[in-house]
Amino acid sequence: MVHSFVMVETAAGSIESVLEAVAGLAGVEEAHVVAGDYDVVVEVEGSDVRESIQVVSTDLRELEGIVDTRTYMALE
Repeated sequence: MVHSFVMVETAAGSIESVLEAVAGLAGVEEAHVVAGDYDVVVEVEGSDVRESIQVVSTDLRELEGIVDTRTYMALE
């Protein structure tokens, strides 16, 4: 399994709708609103790197209200 952590920046006023939409995506294990440079942290689990990239680059990035993402893949 490949675990990734995605930092999500949202448009003004869209944190809750983004959180709800992200939580419903296949491959998303957890999603939390956070304080800091980003608004939401999403934990993604995939069977391999390609599956994880699919969730982030296609499914997640296409959601309305997402301005930017930064993805970190766990090395353990």
